[in-house]
Amino acid sequence: MNNKNKPLFSEFPPVSTEQWMERVTADLKGADFDKKLVWKNLNGINIQPCYNSEDKITQLKNTGENSQALVNYRAVTVCCSETGNTSAKKAIEEGINGIIFQIIGEVKVEELLKDIDLNNVTVSFELYTNAIAFTKELVAFAKGKDLKGYIDTRIISNYVTIGSFESNQIEIAAELIKLTADFPNFKALTISGTEFLDSGANQVQEIAYTLNALVFLTEQLKVKGVAVQDVFSNLNILLAIGLEYFVEIGKFRAFNNLLAEVAAKYGIADFSNTITAKTSIWSKSITDAETNLLRCTTEAMAAILGNVDGVLIDAYDKEFKSVSDFSSRIAGNIITILREESYFGKVSNPVDGSYYIEEVSTKIAEKALELFKAIEAEGGFHKAFEDETIQQHIAEIRLQKLKLISQRRTAMVGINKYPNLMETVDSELLSKVNVDNPKVLTPRRASLEIEAMRRVTEELVAATNIRPIVQLVSYGNLTMRKARAAFAYDFIGVSGFDVHQEESFKNAEVAATESAKSDSHVVVICSSDQDYDETALDFIKAFRAINTDKVLLLAGAPKNINELTEAGLDGVVNMRTDVLVTLSSIQNKVQKTLKS
Repeated sequence: MNNKNKPLFSEFPPVSTEQWMERVTADLKGADFDKKLVWKNLNGINIQPCYNSEDKITQLKNTGENSQALVNYRAVTVCCSETGNTSAKKAIEEGINGIIFQIIGEVKVEELLKDIDLNNVTVSFELYTNAIAFTKELVAFAKGKDLKGYIDTRIISNYVTIGSFESNQIEIAAELIKLTADFPNFKALTISGTEFLDSGANQVQEIAYTLNALVFLTEQLKVKGVAVQDVFSNLNILLAIGLEYFVEIGKFRAFNNLLAEVAAKYGIADFSNTITAKTSIWSKSITDAETNLLRCTTEAMAAILGNVDGVLIDAYDKEFKSVSDFSSRIAGNIITILREESYFGKVSNPVDGSYYIEEVSTKIAEKALELFKAIEAEGGFHKAFEDETIQQHIAEIRLQKLKLISQRRTAMVGINKYPNLMETVDSELLSKVNVDNPKVLTPRRASLEIEAMRRVTEELVAATNIRPIVQLVSYGNLTMRKARAAFAYDFIGVSGFDVHQEESFKNAEVAATESAKSDSHVVVICSSDQDYDETALDFIKAFRAINTDKVLLLAGAPKNINELTEAGLDGVVNMRTDVLVTLSSIQNKVQKTLKS
């Protein structure tokens, strides 16, 4: 009986940080603790591998609450009232409780919202033209109902992606706030930060620049006679969800905290905003596109645990074709499963009080507040964007991110690691070399450069009707040759070449002779360092005596690389090799061989 009442794990003595460090130090065998175990990300914060009660963790206030009425959004493009209404009702039948109408044509509100229960379904609108006229119709139609949702006139989105700010947008925003005054759960002012993250920014930049944009619009609206209280109570914030799961959780919590701080500076203590999260464009892929479903799931989880009010999950195939009924349904089901079966949004937030999450949230908030203040000190959001300060800062982070992807230090499944060698991709779907306009922000996929490299392969196949063959030639030490063949298979598979399974040979001489005579276009030597020291040079000389056209690579990092290169080795593939540089070089030589 007594055993049943004992606290869980009470028989295990607690482990102090000092004891843990002693054991870890021994296990590392002299390796640097910071390099091996401390996570340094591009927000400039260092995250320790573990936290416990000995750590002094400052918990942020006003980080939001887990939404008990989480909105599962689906975007519906509307060119006419009838088709928009049909698509919305279909979504509601499939379990969606929030519709974002992206209105690109003339519509009548009464027809668009026919038979939609506004008391139970959240309706939001992206309005590109005629915002005031549409909103007048909307509030008249919704009179007496609990209208929930938001209007997005893309006031910030258009500015940062086009580069010109239309002053009449402030007047429109002021009028929309007045028109919707009787609907406290409907937000007339949407500020989007998605363009920052989708253009390559880090989480700190997304938070800071979004808040800078808020201050800019607040000051503009004050001039038009709109009370600051009305600005904050009519506010919907739209943020993207990135790849870094725990950092994204911290980002949303930090944003809630800093939003309250900014409001307090205006003397606003009580206001009711909403935060809507959207899966990012940056993290999505065209190759192995079904992997996008996994990314969307972890992104949605991060947003919910970050205390957002609604989530919009893009269909996994949106980046390369018209969205199908199937892909839309699957996207909506992700939130339904998380909410109904995993109980996200139905319980108190399980990450509240987690030392790890609290530490991440606090550090992001500190960095974001520092950047926010720096922009304000230099004249604010509009000035910083006009003199391209914001664009330059984001470009610096974007380049660092792309470098990590190209070096495969940031793994993206199906893009730079674990490619699906069974799939074929239409070259027209793949990106060409991307040229960014430094004056504006351009939302984009992180994979564009790798896609452009893959496109070269697909165009070569279309022109020659030959998909280049890669032969993995192994000999010597069994363990090392298997490991290096597996690495090369994964590394070169990103190119879209036909990478064959490893072929083992009795010795280096046989391997060199047989591979030089085979029908492959690229040969990769796979063995151990000791075997390379003893036989790599002879392998290359024997190989080149028979064949001078093929690309010859070596998996590993041999000490005598210069000597091997002089003998005819074209390059190496290893953990330090840049995937774009290496595969582009291979492509160039294969192209010349095939076209000649």
